[in-house]
Amino acid sequence: MFSGNDIKSQSIRYLTTGLWNTLFGILVYTALIKIFGENRYLLLAVLSNIISITNAYICYKIFVFKTKGNIIKEYLKCYIVYGLSMLIGIFLLYIFVDFMKIQPVTGNIISVLIVTIISFIGHKYFSFRCCTIIKECPEKIPDKTLPDKAIR
Repeated sequence: MFSGNDIKSQSIRYLTTGLWNTLFGILVYTALIKIFGENRYLLLAVLSNIISITNAYICYKIFVFKTKGNIIKEYLKCYIVYGLSMLIGIFLLYIFVDFMKIQPVTGNIISVLIVTIISFIGHKYFSFRCCTIIKECPEKIPDKTLPDKAIR
């Protein structure tokens, strides 16, 4: 199993990567607006999200979770986690603003903090799940922890 230091290190890498991904997404959207103009801002937001999620996936795969699993499968799972995270974030924002009467910016900050945790869990245990089935990723588990009958 993973030690507390492994999880702490992974969490720090996740947050660092998240900051990069946020900056990257802002820069991509800004560049697309400069190139194509503001008239197609929604279409450019979709394109920017596709590029940004792809960047995030690559960073998570290589830097945060360091998996060697199926690229297409992980990529699609990454989109599922991002989609669910977005829906949860919008729902939380609605609850905070309309029912709890919190200002939208403050509600968004609280929502982002909650969704960041949910997203990390989703990516760790769904998008980049590894080692739950030993034969998927045995290089991540030290030999001494494998049962005698484990598939290697």
